[in-house]
Amino acid sequence: MMFKTKVAGATGPRWVHLLVAIAPVMLAAPAGAQLQEALTAQVAADKQAAEDQTTVNGIRDKTRDAAGRYAQAMADTDSLDRYNNQLQEQVKSQQTEIASIERQLTEIETTNREVQPLMQQMVDTLAQFVKLDVPFMLEDREARVQGLKDMMARADVTISEKYRRILEAYQIELEYGRTLSSYQGRLGTGADARTVEFVQLGRVSLMYRTIDGSETGYWDASKKAWVPDASYKQAVETAIRVAKRDGAAELLTVPVPAPQEVRS
Repeated sequence: MMFKTKVAGATGPRWVHLLVAIAPVMLAAPAGAQLQEALTAQVAADKQAAEDQTTVNGIRDKTRDAAGRYAQAMADTDSLDRYNNQLQEQVKSQQTEIASIERQLTEIETTNREVQPLMQQMVDTLAQFVKLDVPFMLEDREARVQGLKDMMARADVTISEKYRRILEAYQIELEYGRTLSSYQGRLGTGADARTVEFVQLGRVSLMYRTIDGSETGYWDASKKAWVPDASYKQAVETAIRVAKRDGAAELLTVPVPAPQEVRS
């Protein structure tokens, strides 16, 4: 910048043009701009660094999450493997059990086919036995046999229950052969039917006495008929008392079928 000033001289004052150095002032403006640019660049760099750090943090978090999910997935896979192994063992056991049940069902079906005819034969044999046996308690025994016949045709009764009841009927028949009993029942048919008191001594003898005591008799197994016989009146009276526990056991005289020759 140019300035004008007075200076003393030999010939008097004169104006002198001075060039004042203003370099610092001229340099100040470019330096500020550079500083501003530097600050701006630093701010931008810090901002970028912050953004980069945020990105890094995000990547790190994602990495940690991925690692955690991976570890959890591996743990779940291991748990599922153990569970699948257990299920496979259970399935094998169930398959073995199913095979065993199927085999048993086949055996049961075979057994049923074999047992059904056998049980039917047992019922028929029992019915024939009662028919040919000494006719004591005949109504009860025939009703029991008829019940077995009706049961054999029922599908709602198990094989085991049918077999149990058949054996029970056989056991009852077996017990009859070892008992002394007295009971009332009907003798004869039609106009000759009357109420009498029977006394049964196993299957050895079956005797009767009318209620008024006017008639005494016994069952003749060889003739398959009732035979009146007053000679057994005292024996029948004694047997009835013993059967009813009205007297002490005594030696009884009873009619016994004559032995028959057995031919082979």
